[in-house]
Amino acid sequence: MNHQLIIASGNPGKVQEIKAILGGLGIPITSAGDLGINLDIQETGNTYSENARLKAAAYQGATHEIVLVDDSGLEVDILDGAPGIYSARFSPKDNATDADRRRYLLDQLQGKPRPWTAHFQCTAVLAAPDGKIIEKHGQCSGEILDEERGEGGFGYDPVFFIPEFNATMAELQPEIKNAISHRARAVSALIPAIKGYFALD
Repeated sequence: MNHQLIIASGNPGKVQEIKAILGGLGIPITSAGDLGINLDIQETGNTYSENARLKAAAYQGATHEIVLVDDSGLEVDILDGAPGIYSARFSPKDNATDADRRRYLLDQLQGKPRPWTAHFQCTAVLAAPDGKIIEKHGQCSGEILDEERGEGGFGYDPVFFIPEFNATMAELQPEIKNAISHRARAVSALIPAIKGYFALD
């Protein structure tokens, strides 16, 4: 049976990034959304790992394919690790946009001592038809700026500054971001397992 890798995410930016990270493998990759599958999964876990495994198991059960899920978040040190696993829901507004969440984050930081050091965290999970679940982790460190810079990326990228590149995540060229980001590190660590399932050398 010819398998395909399904990215279980409703975030177009995330799907695009993962496809780019894995593009060199030459395997069929699609997203659950492209297949018309959109499961309403409550992220009830207390960790990135628990939430990623919840989604991976649900989508693997629905598709019977090899499924890749990532759960990620931004952790700001002076906010005691917030927004963390609530990064995608970090705003009091209903139907908040990425811009709303960035604005709310900066509001929480006003008046607090700087630099506002922070880390992007990612847990990537591969769920396969044989019942195995493989989990890898990635982190990228930087600091939060009080103004947005850059047109690329999504989420908190425009305010996440990486000193060694003197740029925000949104200012980085995609090929650089997809080599050094938290998501790139976690997903890349799954490549040996993916190669195994697709019988690649």
